[in-house]
Formats: sequence, structure tokens, C-alpha cells
Amino acid sequence: MAVVQKWREGMSSDNVKGLVLALSSSLFIGASFIVKKKGLKKAGASGIRAGVGGYSYLLEPLWWAGMITMVVGEIANFAAYAFAPAILVTPLGALSIIISAVLAHIILRERLHTFGILGCILCVVGSTTIVLHAPQERQIESVTEVWDLATEPGFLFYTALVLTAVFILIYQFVPQYGQTHIMVYIGVCSLVGSISVMSVKALGIALKLTFSGTNQLVYPQTWAFTLVVITCVLTQMNYLNKALDTFNTAVVSPIYYVMFTSLTILASVIMFKDWDGQSPTQILTEMCGFVTILSGTFLLHKTKDMADDPGLSTSLSMRSLKHEEDDGFGEGIPLKRQDT
Repeated sequence: MAVVQKWREGMSSDNVKGLVLALSSSLFIGASFIVKKKGLKKAGASGIRAGVGGYSYLLEPLWWAGMITMVVGEIANFAAYAFAPAILVTPLGALSIIISAVLAHIILRERLHTFGILGCILCVVGSTTIVLHAPQERQIESVTEVWDLATEPGFLFYTALVLTAVFILIYQFVPQYGQTHIMVYIGVCSLVGSISVMSVKALGIALKLTFSGTNQLVYPQTWAFTLVVITCVLTQMNYLNKALDTFNTAVVSPIYYVMFTSLTILASVIMFKDWDGQSPTQILTEMCGFVTILSGTFLLHKTKDMADDPGLSTSLSMRSLKHEEDDGFGEGIPLKRQDT
């Protein structure tokens, strides 16, 4: 009850604006996955699929409609952080998973079975647990303060590890395993995304301070963060398109959310030193949240093809055999997309 009372007291007019923007963001982003997937499938039917390196989707209006929808959602999410604290905005991002999964089930005929729904719930519960026990954001008075945090040895080391992993994935694993292992494409998106969010936060702080009367556009650091944001977003968009075109949307969306959220929290802990003022109980609770979302991801991975009928074992065996005969692949593609 004390938590609820505290939450109500903190709901200022700015928080209400942030809440509305965050809800709108989840709706737009969740729907954008489906619209983009429809566009990718339509473009792949008449050209080279994005999953094998094609870019015919750039000429497909439906894909652009999905892209615009996603951009609107991201802008709303960006604006939400300017009005409300991350502890209020971040959990609502999980709603995009539910929206995407439900729409994929209805529109794309990508079946989301009972255990898949449970997996989504576990992802949402785990992510919510982490965010509800996350520390308050530190007060920043200038974009140069963020730059100082970003250039400290700890975060520079993390950035170097991320860039190394991304280059290894792109040049070593994507050509060989991109079409058969979903974690390759999503790994690139999530690793790059953790860096982009830190830059987006820095850029948001700069714009908020600028609009409040303290011009931050005169600092070169603001434009450096802008360049990082553009580069990271373009990379994420490219490999997310490949993942959506190759694998089931109902699986891509939650796994991407889990990895992206986990790595973003890790980057924020390193850069902003979020855990310095927290008790061991709070940190342990956040780690339990990580275990919960990992459990949800595992459940989604293992039960995607389950059928809700008594002949489950027979159904799985027949489906696996048919999948191998039709696609020419073996058991190495547990998350391969399902075309109607």
C-alpha cells in the first residue's frame, strides 16, 4: 500500500503526459512489427528477401508504413522519458510484446500457444520486477556531464567489448548462421541498441535542457551523441528486418525485448553507476527479475511449435518431419518462420 501511495503522489501532470506517451509508444511499436512483417513478406514474394541480403522491401509501401509507425512509437517513447522517470516509462515498453504477439496470431496466423503466452508473461513480469526496483536516475545539468560518464574507463571497456562482439557476429556468424539461429541477428540489434539508448538518453537530456533555456546545441558532445544514435539506429533497423523476415514474429519480438532490456540495464549500470546507492536486497531482486525473463525466453524457444491437443508428441514429430522435408534443414532451425 505504501508503494501505491507513493506512486500516486508522484503522478504529476508531467508524469501523466509521460504515461500517455509511453502507452502510445507501445501500441505503435507493437503494431509496427506486424505491418513491417507484412511488407517484408510481400516484397519477398516479388524480389530478394531481406533475410538473404535483399533490399526490395525499400520499394514496398507497406514496409514504409510499418517503419513510419515504428518511428512514431520511438518518438513517443523518446518524449516520454523527457516528461516521466524511467521507472515509470520502461515497464510499459513490455506492452509492445503482447500487442505484437496478439496481432501476429490474428493477422499473420503465427500461432502463439498456451506456453508461449506464459513465456510472454514471464518476460513481462521479470522486466517489471527489474524496473520497479531500479534506482532513480541521477540529475544531469549538462550534456558534458554525460560525456564525462561515457568516457570513463569502465564504459569505454564495455563499448569496446560490444563493438568487438558486433563485428564478430556480422562478419563471422551472420554469413554462416544468420538464417538458422535467431540469436545472431537479435544479438547484433541488442548489443548496438544498448549503446544507442545511452546516446539517446544523452541527446534527450541535451534537448530538454535546451528547451528549458540552457542551450546544449553549442557543445560538440551533443552532435557526437547524435551521430552515434543515427549509426546505431540504422544498424538495428537493418538486422531487425533480417530477423523479422526469417523468423516467427511472435518469437522475435519478446526475445529482442529481453536481450535489449538486459543489455541496456547493464550499460546504464556501468555508465551511470546505478547500483552504487542500492542495497543488496534491491540488487538481488533485480537479479531475480533477470532469471524470470530468461526463463520466459527459454519457454518461448522450446514450446513455439507445441500444439494444444492430446496428440502433442505425434503432432510435434510429424511437424518436425514435414519441416525437414519442405525446407531441407534439420533440427538446427527451431525458430524458423512459419508461412501460412
